[in-house]
Amino acid sequence: MAHARASIGTVDYATAIVTGHDGHHKLTVDEGPELGGKDAGPAPYDLLTSALGACTVITLRMYAERKQWPVTAVHADIHFVREGDKQRIDRVLTIEGAVDNEQKKRMADIAERTPVTLTLKGGLEIRTKLA
Repeated sequence: MAHARASIGTVDYATAIVTGHDGHHKLTVDEGPELGGKDAGPAPYDLLTSALGACTVITLRMYAERKQWPVTAVHADIHFVREGDKQRIDRVLTIEGAVDNEQKKRMADIAERTPVTLTLKGGLEIRTKLA
C-alpha cells in the first residue's frame, strides 16, 4: 500500500518526502515565496494534482492497451480551484492517436472512475495519532 514520510526542520518550508515501496524515492516539497517558502519543490496541492494526473493517464494508457486502441499519448491537465469556500478540480484530457470521438468519450468516462478520482470524490477518513 502507498506510504510516505514527511519531515521538516527549521528551513521555511522545505519538506523532505521519502516514499515508494522501500523508501527509495526522495523529493522536496515547499511553498512558494508568496507563502514564505523558497519554491525548492512542488507545493502540497501540486502533489495532489500530480497524483490525480498520473493516476488518470496511467489508467487510460492501460485501458487503451487492453482495448488495443491506437492511442499514442494521453495528457491530463489538472487544476485545483478554490473560489471562496468552494473547492474543485478541473481536469482536461487530450488523447492523441487514431481514435474516434466515441473512443475518446469512453476514455473520458473511464477517467471518472480511476482509483485516485474515486478516492477524491468519495473523501476518506484520516486518523491522526501521536507516536
